[in-house]
Parts: sequence; structure tokens; C-alpha cells
Amino acid sequence: MLLQPFYDPLKTYEENYEQGPFGAFADHQIFKDEGEPQYEFLGRKVFAPFGIPAGPLINSNFVKAAFEKGFDICVYKTVRTRAKKVNEWPNILPVKVRGDLTLEQAQKGLVVKKGFTEPLAITNSFGNPSFSVDVWQQDIADVIKWANGHPGKFVSGMIEGTRWGANFTENDFLKDWVLAARLMNGTKVHGIEANFSCPNEGNLVKRLLCYDIAQSQRIADAIKNEIGNTPLVIKVSYFQSDDELRSLVKELGRIVDGISAINTIPSAVLDENGKQALPGGPWRLKSGICGAPVKWAGLDMVERLKFLREELGMKFAIIGVGGVMSVDDYHQYVESGADAVMSATGAMWNPFLAQEIKKAIK
Repeated sequence: MLLQPFYDPLKTYEENYEQGPFGAFADHQIFKDEGEPQYEFLGRKVFAPFGIPAGPLINSNFVKAAFEKGFDICVYKTVRTRAKKVNEWPNILPVKVRGDLTLEQAQKGLVVKKGFTEPLAITNSFGNPSFSVDVWQQDIADVIKWANGHPGKFVSGMIEGTRWGANFTENDFLKDWVLAARLMNGTKVHGIEANFSCPNEGNLVKRLLCYDIAQSQRIADAIKNEIGNTPLVIKVSYFQSDDELRSLVKELGRIVDGISAINTIPSAVLDENGKQALPGGPWRLKSGICGAPVKWAGLDMVERLKFLREELGMKFAIIGVGGVMSVDDYHQYVESGADAVMSATGAMWNPFLAQEIKKAIK
């Protein structure tokens, strides 16, 4: 059963930021963990290796509410070195998907449907907005202070380097990533996640950053040199090519502390008349699809990452993301090799998912 989502798709991003979270996330009823945290995630103890990835946790109020409901690992939504506006509303729409969203089906495009119903599949198109540095630094510092007073909580901050204008050079782009890492590390966050899985370079290239192995390596290395002992996780998308994935792991596996997979599967999103469903220019025709139909891709990536980690003798953590809607989904990810599991869409419509998982793994 789908409950009231803690991020309301019917409200604007600004309304959610100012008024949210909603539903059970707003009742301030705290789930009490028993005993001491027994699991370890990137050097910190947690009660369960389960949480919410970057996306719906748009400020400290959302992060604190997630912690109160039992989600132990929370990733603060992507921030940048300068303020950036959100994409035009709506930002979340339900889409029709039959079974698994295969890559072939995604290439054909998807049609929106009326209402958020099971099996839950949505598209999200925010454009990774960011408030100014002074706003997000203080907000994250506040939630870190709160988390440090409550055992078993882990706060990551997602960063994204940005090409600020057509005259931005490759070196400028690298420096922007490093600056974002420095600013995030200044909040004393428990871990930093670098968003290599969205179109980080705007419309200048057709491929995601994570598929450019050489550039990803340079950026990850520069970030890690900047943040030192703070754990670094990179968020990647689905890799069709085994050779490309092997190259990614070979070049970055000894730099980063964790790899999180997947983000979404991109697809054109159309209305019932076959026209672009999301307002804006043609750059907004395609949007990331999340929810139950992408679970196969997340599981597949976790299995392949585990194989490569063992083959190449590496130690990075594997964070499984995509289509986690139930306790069984969590178990499937763990059995596939995930060291931690996260849920965005599932958690949004089921604020008690973490509690259900904790009861099952006692």
C-alpha cells in the first residue's frame, strides 16, 4: 500500500523545501533502536546498512525526519559551488511500465499515467538545483550536529561539479569539483558522494561523466586528495559494457571508498498524445526513471561490482540502489553483494520501510 509521500510531487520544489516533509515524516514520532549499532558503514557504526540516497532529502528537516523513522544512512541532496535554479514544475510524474524497464523499452520512450499507483514507477527531473553555499553549508552542519548526538547515524553529502558557462575549461571544471568537495568537507560530514551519474557537463556532451573513465579518474583522485580521510563514494549509472565497467573499477576502485549503483534509467517521457510531458526545451525530453521497474539494473550492477572487486583485490564498499520497495528487495541486494542498500522512491511512499527491514534482520 502506498502511503502519503514525504516529498509531495503536487507541490513545487520550493514549497516542499519550505513546508516539508509531509505524511508520517512530519509526525516526529521517533523509532527507537534497541541496543548498540552493530553494522559498519564506511567507518561508522549503524543499526542497519539501509538508508535513502540523494534526491528526496532536500534539506536538514527531511534528513532528520528520515533518521527519526529508522533510516540510518542518509544522503543530503546534491549541492553545487553556486546557486542553481530547479527545473520547471512538475518535477515528478508517474509513468507506465510493464515489468522490468529494459534498456530497449527505455529507448522507445514511456508515457505518463494518472496517479501514483503500484507497481510504482516515476520520472524525476529536478536538474540538481542548489541553494547558495552559505545556505547549504549551515543546513548540513546543523544536521551533522544532530546526527552526532544520536548513535548509529551516517550523513553523506552529494556534490556535483558544474560547467559555469561556455568558457569553462577542463581545468576549471576539475577545480569546481574540488571546491565543492572542500566546501562539503568543511561541514564535517561523515562522507561525501560525488555525482558521476547525471549529465554533469550540461548539454556539452552526450555521455554521463561516469562513462568517461579518464576524466572520472582525474576528478575522483583530485577530490580524494582534497578531503583526505573523509570517505568518498561515487554514484554511477548502469553500465552495459563489461569492459567499460571493468575499466572504471580498475582505475577508480583504489581511489574511492565506495561505489553506489544505480541512479536512474533515462527515457523520453511523453504524454498521452505522444508529446513531451515535461515543460521546457528539448533537453528535458529525456528524464531519469526510478522505482520498481529498475531493480533489475541495480541488482545486476551490484553483482558485477562484487565480482570485479574480488577479482581485482579491492576493498571499496558497494551501495545498492534502485527499485527497493520491500524487505525482500533489500535481501536481494544484500545477497547480490551490497554492503549497504538505499531506497528513494520506495521510501518516499513507505516511511516505515526502514523499520520493516530492521525487524526482519534482527
